[in-house]
Amino acid sequence: MDHNADNKRIAFIWSIADDCLRDVYVRGKYRDVILPMVVLRRLDTLLESSKQAVLDEVKFQKEEMQTTDMDDTPLKQASGYVFYSTSKWTLQQFFATATNNQQILLANVEEYLNGFSDNVKEIVNRFNLKAQVKKMANKDVLLDVLEKFASPYINLTPDTVDDPEGNKMPALSNLGMGYVFEELIRKFNEENNEEAGEHFTPREVIELMTRLVFDPVKDEIPSVMSIYDPACGSGGMLTESQNFVEAKYPSVGNSRDIYLFGKEINDETYAICKSDMMIKGNNPENIKIGSTLSTNEFAATRFDFMLSNPPYGKSWASEMKYIKEGKDVIDSRFINNLPNYWGESETLDATPRSSDGQLLFLMEMVDKMKSITSGSLGSRIASVHNGSSLFTGDAGSSESNIRRHIIENDLLEAIVQMPTNLFYNTGITTYIWLLSNNKSTARQGKVQLIDGSLLFKKLRKNLGEKNCEFTAEQIEEIIQSYLNLSTIERALADNSEPTGIGSQVFDNADFVINSRSDRKGSSGVANRDGSVSLIYIVLEPKSITSSYCEYLLKSYNFIEEFYRMEHGIVADLWTTRYDEMKAVIIGVPPLKEQTAIANFLDKKTAQIELAIAIKQKQIKNLKEYKTTLINSAVTGKIRVPEIRLNTKEAL
Repeated sequence: MDHNADNKRIAFIWSIADDCLRDVYVRGKYRDVILPMVVLRRLDTLLESSKQAVLDEVKFQKEEMQTTDMDDTPLKQASGYVFYSTSKWTLQQFFATATNNQQILLANVEEYLNGFSDNVKEIVNRFNLKAQVKKMANKDVLLDVLEKFASPYINLTPDTVDDPEGNKMPALSNLGMGYVFEELIRKFNEENNEEAGEHFTPREVIELMTRLVFDPVKDEIPSVMSIYDPACGSGGMLTESQNFVEAKYPSVGNSRDIYLFGKEINDETYAICKSDMMIKGNNPENIKIGSTLSTNEFAATRFDFMLSNPPYGKSWASEMKYIKEGKDVIDSRFINNLPNYWGESETLDATPRSSDGQLLFLMEMVDKMKSITSGSLGSRIASVHNGSSLFTGDAGSSESNIRRHIIENDLLEAIVQMPTNLFYNTGITTYIWLLSNNKSTARQGKVQLIDGSLLFKKLRKNLGEKNCEFTAEQIEEIIQSYLNLSTIERALADNSEPTGIGSQVFDNADFVINSRSDRKGSSGVANRDGSVSLIYIVLEPKSITSSYCEYLLKSYNFIEEFYRMEHGIVADLWTTRYDEMKAVIIGVPPLKEQTAIANFLDKKTAQIELAIAIKQKQIKNLKEYKTTLINSAVTGKIRVPEIRLNTKEAL
C-alpha cells in the first residue's frame, strides 16, 4: 500500500500541534486536541454536500410539522449517513468568517458541536472536546486551530480536490483514514512513552488474520454474517475484515449484510471506532464502551467470525471482583468442565494469573462461538497473543486448564508464529491462534504449528518498534501452508542459517519433553493431537510403544541420565540440548514385553491412584466435618454436654 499521500497528511496534522499548541499544552497532551479535531473534520467534510438538504428538513419539521423534537430518520436520509448536523456552521465557514472575538467564536463553535446528532455528540463527549475548545479560546488559539484544519492545503475528504495552486490532492479513503489515525496515535504514544501492550495491529497482520479466517470457508460465507472484536480499539480489525469480505468474496446474486460488533474500554479509541462505523454506514450502536471482562455485554449473542488483538501483559486485578468471589469463579465464561483422571467431569477455574488477562479475551470469544447443532457453520476465531499464552502455567494451572479446554474440545486449528518487531510499540514475538468449532475432516484431531518468524521484509525506516512487514508473497506462503495442512522442513541458506517457513502437524502418540525441566519429570506421551510451546522437544516413538515410553520417561534412571547432560545456572531451569539428547542410549525390552509391562503398570498405578483418591476424599470430608463442628458449637446449633472443670486444672 502506498502511504505517501497519507504521510503528507500526517506531517501536516503534526505541524498543527507544533504551530498552534506548543505554548498551551505540553507535548503529551497534544493528542487531546488533534485526534478529536481530525475526527470532527472528517465528519464535517462528509456532511458538507448534504448540508442544505438537512437544513431544509429541519425547517420543514419546525415550520410545517410544528415539532420541537427533531425526527432522526428523515434527517439521516437527508444527510446520507447515520449521523447529521442541524447547525448552519461548518469548519470551512469558521475559516471564511473568521473573528478575533474569542467569546463569539466560542459560542459559534459550541452551537456547531451541539447541532450534531446524538451519536456524534457522544463521540465529542468521549473526547472531552468541549473542554478543549474552551481552553483554546481562553488561550486565543482556537481560531488558529480551526483555520489549520480547514486549510485548502490538506484534504481529509473522500474526494480528490485541487489545492490553491491547482495541484491534485488525493482522496482520503476510509482505509487511509484508519492509517492516519494509527500513525498519529503511534507518534503520540511514543511521545508519552506508552507501554508496549498499547499497540495497534499492522494492516498486513490483519490481512493475514482475515485470510486465515475466511479463505478456508470462502464458498460457505453466509449472506448475513456477524464479526466481533472484544478489544476493538479504533475498529481496524472490524472494518478491514468487512473490506476484505466485500472485496474478495462478494455475494453473487444477493446483497451481503455484514454486522460489526465490538467493545472498547478506552474513551478515545472508542470514539474513533464509533466515528469510523458511522462513516462507513455501519450501526454504531453495536460498538459498546466499557470492560469486556467485567461485563458480559453480548451474553445472548453468538458470532460467525471473531478477530482480535487483545492486550497482553496487562493486569486484570481491578476487574477480578466481577469475575471471582474469593476463589470461586462467578462468571460462566471463565469456567471449564474437563474430565479428570477417571473420566469424571470436573469444574475448573479458567482465570489466568491477574498480571496478564489475554487468555480471558480468548475465552470470551470461545464463549461466543455459534453451535453447529443450531444449523450454522459454527464460528472461526483469529486472535493475536504473545508467548505467555503458550508457555505460562504448569499442568493443573488455570492457564493450562484453558489450553486443555481448547485442545481437548478440538477447537485449535493452528498457531502461526510471526516475526519480532512486527508491531508498532512492541518488539516481542507474537502468535496468531486460529480456532474453529467446525473443523474440516482432514483437520479433526490435529493442530498445525506454522513458523513464519523468518518471513519479513525490512522497512527502510522504523515505525516505532516496527522495523519489518509481511509482503503479499509471504502472506500467500503462510496461507498456502495452512490450507494444504503442509509439513515443511525449514531450508538452510548458503551461510547455513535457517530461512523461509516451517510447518508441522501434530498427531496422537507424539510425546514431548520440556527441555528446561526434564529432571522434574516434565515429559510424557500426548494422548491426543495438540500443540506445544517452543521450549518443548517433540519426538516420535519408533520401535517402542507409547504406553511403555510414558513410564520410561518417568523412571528415575531416565531422568537422572538427562540431568547428567543438562546445562545452566538455576537447577530447575537447566536445559537439555537435542543433539545431546540423541546420544542417550536406552535399553528397552521387546515390544511384547513392553506391552506387558505397560499393562501391569496401568493396572497397579490405577489401583494406587484410586486408593489415594479415596484417602483424599476422606481427608476432605473430615476437614469439612471439623469446620462444620466448630461452627455449630460456637453458634449454639448443637448442644454441647456440660463439662465441669476442676478449678485447679482450669487455672
